[in-house]
Amino acid sequence: MAQKPSIPKGTRDFSPPEIEKRNYIIQTIQKHFKNFGFQPIETPSFENLDTLIGKYGDEGDRLIFKILNSGDFINKVDDATYNARNSKSLTPKIADKALRYDLTVPFARYVVMHQNEIDFPFKRYQIQPVWRADRPQKGRFREFYQCDADVVGTKSLLQEIEFIQLYDTVFTDLGLNKAIIKLNNRKILSGIAEVIGEKQHLVDFTVALDKLDKIGKDGVMNEMLNKGISSQAIKKAEPLFSLSGTNTEQLAKLKIFLKDSEEGSEGIEDLAYILSALDELQLNSTQLSIDVTLARGLNYYTGAIFEVAPPSEISMGSIGGGGRYDDLTGIFGLKDMSGVGISFGLDRIYLVMEELGLFPENIGRALDVLFLNFGEREAMASLKLIAKLREEGVKTDLYPDAAKMQKQMKYANKRNVPFVVIIGDRELADNSFVVKDMSKGDQTTYEFSDLQGFLKDLKLVLN
Repeated sequence: MAQKPSIPKGTRDFSPPEIEKRNYIIQTIQKHFKNFGFQPIETPSFENLDTLIGKYGDEGDRLIFKILNSGDFINKVDDATYNARNSKSLTPKIADKALRYDLTVPFARYVVMHQNEIDFPFKRYQIQPVWRADRPQKGRFREFYQCDADVVGTKSLLQEIEFIQLYDTVFTDLGLNKAIIKLNNRKILSGIAEVIGEKQHLVDFTVALDKLDKIGKDGVMNEMLNKGISSQAIKKAEPLFSLSGTNTEQLAKLKIFLKDSEEGSEGIEDLAYILSALDELQLNSTQLSIDVTLARGLNYYTGAIFEVAPPSEISMGSIGGGGRYDDLTGIFGLKDMSGVGISFGLDRIYLVMEELGLFPENIGRALDVLFLNFGEREAMASLKLIAKLREEGVKTDLYPDAAKMQKQMKYANKRNVPFVVIIGDRELADNSFVVKDMSKGDQTTYEFSDLQGFLKDLKLVLN
């Protein structure tokens, strides 16, 4: 007996209705990417391993899917490395490629390789799948799509403002009102580490702090202690773990805490400018919230950090995120190329919209009209009309077999086809066709010569 097939954990098959809904989200995001002046690019699904390793911190590096070299890769490993059983030393010997972890690092590599063809500042968008060897759970998959937009070649804070407007515009269009855009700045985090005397543990500090909403204050403090951060330093930073009040009030408290840190104070000034500008410009439906614990755990951020949470009634992780990276291309040899970007989490946005019932009712409708099949002559007459309807953009099909009418009608019902067309012997003799409205049960007869009349009535109902 053949073994029942399966797919890897953290991956999914998508049915036609699911694809339609995903495409609806993608097309909405893509529309606004273009409206904001971004241009599309694509990069390979896999990169050289050394392009990716070391760009996401130790935790990120562990989640990169490595691709084994072709051929007898083990035979090329020396005995000492093989017998040591150390994955860090063994991996470079047996794998020199990896599936991309995100779209930002491949984009930085793209900019460096194509710098002579690019007009800076360069605004690009990219919608492609990425892979992470993460533990699958609700809203977290091993294969998922990212929808990214980035600008490189400018340090202007106007770009941060524009990206928040872009988030607001897209989520408003999708009906995700009251999504929460969380803001922080890497300079503030560096300033905190400096003030508490743990500048040398900045990465460990931010990685632990970023887990506050997952493992709680006690969990964060324990992780910091385990990473070598002193209890005195943790106690000094503790008030920031539960910073509250309006954005203005939080900035005022942070300004006092970071008064002795030049870098931290600069981060506060950046946030204040962004918030002031957006207060004047006004957002449509999203809310802005300072979150000093937001770090996003990625080493390449140097300035503003964004993360978008769904409306508060939904229990789900972030549905978007990003930030500024002032020298990401420097890791590939192109210095002083500042950039900032954001990402939309397609899969989580889908789950949130599904839970809130935000998809249009007719989004999964693959067919507007189904012609029933009563034989060869009738089918040929139907195909002539079908061709004309398709030219007008009507999604139309002919049932392939001259099966019993009951079977064909059952098929139409299962596919939620709103209109069925009947052309039988009588209709052929009269040069006419009968249209049945499947929701009302009404039938209307049209002459072959009056196809425009049918189209007019059809579009009034469908639109």
